[in-house]
Amino acid sequence: MDDNNLVLIGFMGVGKTTVGELLADRLQREFLDMDRVIEKETGRTIPDIFAAEGEVAFREIEKRITIDYCRNTKKNILSLGGGAYMQPEIREACLKECTVIFLDISWEQWLERMEELKEGRPLLQEKSLEEIQKLFDSRHDTYRHCTHHVLTDRTTPEEVTEIIMEKMS
Repeated sequence: MDDNNLVLIGFMGVGKTTVGELLADRLQREFLDMDRVIEKETGRTIPDIFAAEGEVAFREIEKRITIDYCRNTKKNILSLGGGAYMQPEIREACLKECTVIFLDISWEQWLERMEELKEGRPLLQEKSLEEIQKLFDSRHDTYRHCTHHVLTDRTTPEEVTEIIMEKMS
């Protein structure tokens, strides 16, 4: 396995953080949830940034920090926020500098998780189910631009981690 960062992408609630922590343990790498990195570097929560400055300002902060980590760190497991990969500059930096793993989930499976996901996720609190499905579908097409694709439906985080390990070997 090379020294590149592994970047986990996928829709919110797919399990990027859980799988990222398991991968970091297996590979003895540091796990970085980029949403938490952004909060640490700005000293504010993401909902606070959204409320005070709006999504556009948040996306600029997210872009700057994420690209910096893609270009200037190695051997980490980076978990991106669900919308980060929609930004072309982030996507290009990830694909050029890192190994990108798309954790995929069906809409039906995601719906089963939705209620437990709402807290701390401004986009879920503001949008109707129809709007969320449109967002899910539009992001799905972009997520397919990746190094490895892993379907997570009806699998445990441990099984997903094992699938990724097999793809990486």
